[in-house]
Amino acid sequence: MRRRLGRECLYVPSCRLGLYVALRHWCPPGGRVLMSPVNDDVIMFVVLAAGLRPVQAPLNASDGSIDPAAVPESHWRGLSAVLTTNLYGNPDPAPELRARCDALGIPLIEDAAHAIGSTVAGRAVGTFGDAAVFSLSKHVGAKTGGFVAVADPALVPELTAARDALLAPSRLTAELAYALRPYAEAGVRGLRLVRAARSLLRAVGAEERPGIRMELRPGELKEALADGRGLGGFDSWVRVDMHRYRLTPGRARLRRTERLLSGLDPLLAAHRAGTERLLATRWAAPSSQGRPLFRVPLLVADRDAAVAALARRRITTGYLYDPPLDVYAGDLFTDASPRPGPAAWFARHALPADPLRARQVISVLDELRAEPALPPGHGGD
Repeated sequence: MRRRLGRECLYVPSCRLGLYVALRHWCPPGGRVLMSPVNDDVIMFVVLAAGLRPVQAPLNASDGSIDPAAVPESHWRGLSAVLTTNLYGNPDPAPELRARCDALGIPLIEDAAHAIGSTVAGRAVGTFGDAAVFSLSKHVGAKTGGFVAVADPALVPELTAARDALLAPSRLTAELAYALRPYAEAGVRGLRLVRAARSLLRAVGAEERPGIRMELRPGELKEALADGRGLGGFDSWVRVDMHRYRLTPGRARLRRTERLLSGLDPLLAAHRAGTERLLATRWAAPSSQGRPLFRVPLLVADRDAAVAALARRRITTGYLYDPPLDVYAGDLFTDASPRPGPAAWFARHALPADPLRARQVISVLDELRAEPALPPGHGGD
């Protein structure tokens, strides 16, 4: 990744831990961070754990990217940092955000979890910010690991020490479970037991999200904010879907991650081909071609009906972020977007389609006769 990006890169056991390290390093305590409201709730809890106040940005309804022109000047002046999302691999307008951050003297931090291989203005996502954090759980499929890419290589020792202070020791049982997981998952899929397995997880309390968003638990969250214990105080929120996000990686994890990462180029080519196929459909918003999107956000009038139809064909629709974070968390825990309408519309209609299953997704939507969602101002709700 150092060769790909031309930047020094530091391995971290998860993207969320890498974001926490970056936010703590570049942002003063109590600072305000502009971020997207259409984002994983885990990321909001990482911002809160870092002692910072999330400020929700206005978005473009067509692709969920941050709209810098719609951010009021009063918001810009009070910020300590900007955190991009690059949702599903569609890049945020990094050149404009970089220029704004430079003018304000604040850092730009890129969350590039979905965006390995994406470019904007002829440059790779992850090369605009003071730091960029990538995930190896998404395109690479390692289900563990990530890295922080930094503009200033002299900071690597300090960031390494900050990372190491947060790591939990490696455990043999965790390594064995990780090594066996691909075989167990393949067996479940082969026996068509996916639905039964999810039901069992819910029954024993191991399925942590009853819906799209995790339970907020506002009373406990207020206590965590008041305690100011950093990541430890927010662990029950930050660990959701990845309890070993701080685990020191053992040999099994590193070897499998390295093997999967070695096949990144053909994988990106497959994502790019599937992306092109999905972008040619009537449900796709106008978009520049050529990016290997992690998911392609198709805009469907009845998104929930489409999700159900895909599930009947054993196509799971993950990475939904509805409602937006300011609706989910309320003004006690975040500053609302000054223009919430486009984010709410996008969150309600976006159907993140896996490019590697493009043909099956298109077939299901055709059979359903799914109607495309019309954007606000063009007859859309």
